[in-house]
Amino acid sequence: MVTTTAALVSKIGIVQRLALFDLDRTLIDLDAAFLRWAEEFISEHHLDPEAFAWLARPEHDTRPHREAFFSRVREHFGLAESVEQLWAGYRRRMPHLVQCYPGVLPGLADLRAAGWRVGIVTNGMADNQLGKLQQTGLANAVDGYAVSGVEGIRKPESGLFEIAAQRCGSSLAEGGWMVGDNIVADIQGAQSAGLRTIWINRGTWPGHEHHADHVVSDAAEAIALMRTHNHRDY
Repeated sequence: MVTTTAALVSKIGIVQRLALFDLDRTLIDLDAAFLRWAEEFISEHHLDPEAFAWLARPEHDTRPHREAFFSRVREHFGLAESVEQLWAGYRRRMPHLVQCYPGVLPGLADLRAAGWRVGIVTNGMADNQLGKLQQTGLANAVDGYAVSGVEGIRKPESGLFEIAAQRCGSSLAEGGWMVGDNIVADIQGAQSAGLRTIWINRGTWPGHEHHADHVVSDAAEAIALMRTHNHRDY
């Protein structure tokens, strides 16, 4: 009987040093950037200061598409711009407002220095997500990335993970790790693709069951965990 690489990996627990990461709320602080955007938006549109509380309401989270959010914004504040104009303006500005979480860039550098292939897998519009990657320095801090708006496929579909792995010079057939904050897109999607998973629990999925291999509070903790775990594997 011929034993495939994937079967061997599964049998003895060894995985290649491939680490894939989600972008928003995993490597970059989207929530803090959104609050900075809201302050600018209120100033530019001459809205009352009370508008900040409305914009920052939890139900205005990004899991519904942002076009739906800007439809509500336009109606609530009686704005003249179209939904697409508001949404496009947000996408132009957001890459200049986002920042990496503390420890992210040094942590990714340490992984690569230790022989890991590192990639990013993100859903989102091409202009918005590519802009974030460039402005934060993440585009040059990893071996490759896959953006759903560029590739025409979204997490949790396995294809986007495979594209990212290939851009890193790797293949999903040999396993690896995925780190993300979204139980469905990141964790379930990566598990279906044959990856081990680390869920960053930011308290935004109350009552949802997960089957991640590990749970951490941030990407820096996930990076430390992967390095320790793979030392044991090898």
